[in-house]
Amino acid sequence: MTTQSTAASVHEFVSLMSGPTPDGVQRFYRGVTKKVGIVNPSVFRSDLRRRNEKLMFDQLLAMNPSDFVSDTTTLDRLVRMQHHGLPTRLLDITANLLMALFFACDGDAGKDAEVLCFHVVNADVKFPNSDRASVMANLARLTHEQASALDPSLSQGEFNKAAHSGKLLHFIKQEKPYFLPQIVPRHIKSIMVIRAKLNNRRITAQAGAFLLFGNDAEFETHKGDRILRRVVTIPAGAKAQILRELDHLAINTSTVYPSLESSAGYISKPFPPD
Repeated sequence: MTTQSTAASVHEFVSLMSGPTPDGVQRFYRGVTKKVGIVNPSVFRSDLRRRNEKLMFDQLLAMNPSDFVSDTTTLDRLVRMQHHGLPTRLLDITANLLMALFFACDGDAGKDAEVLCFHVVNADVKFPNSDRASVMANLARLTHEQASALDPSLSQGEFNKAAHSGKLLHFIKQEKPYFLPQIVPRHIKSIMVIRAKLNNRRITAQAGAFLLFGNDAEFETHKGDRILRRVVTIPAGAKAQILRELDHLAINTSTVYPSLESSAGYISKPFPPD
């Protein structure tokens, strides 16, 4: 069951988010600058995008091959694509609740914002080298028709012998030659958390992670603790004050987006030109 509440200060927000976490469950957060009612990844937000996921993936790789030279897996490529604005089946989240609060308040000043809190069981939290992550990420390389033909209701043996499963296995084995045809069918429609590689300053500063969505996966289909648990509304009129409070806690544009440019902008902000 998802609870709804409102916070107009850092203190109120932390109080609402406080409390024990059930054993075997981890918390993650997502801040959005306006209330849009969407908890799906960007590639699932229109039927046109959903049907052309593979086309967008292949086109970006073909147009900018040198940018992906260091990426060894499909998940690595999806993360890079997400970072540069391509619609993917990833959704950015963070393990730091104050970071999510900053993201909610930093933009769309005239609109109410939201912070979403997810409870995710340990079995659904993986690192980038996870075999399950390879299975779910490589769904992006199937055509819409191939992905739609995958049937998670089949037994594991039947699923792994199916024709379109063979195409998925082919892509997985390109990055993991040792991978055996033992895909768990229910994973095709599941949601999992990927702990991000801490390979750049921004991801480290933001305690970044991702929700990785399987085909047609929605939170409403998940039972137990694997669901959206809390939504906190941040009133538009409280955003500026909350940002000032977060600044006193060393959470600001300079620390959230660490770079020489961000630091220079943060330092010069109180000193506008004449």
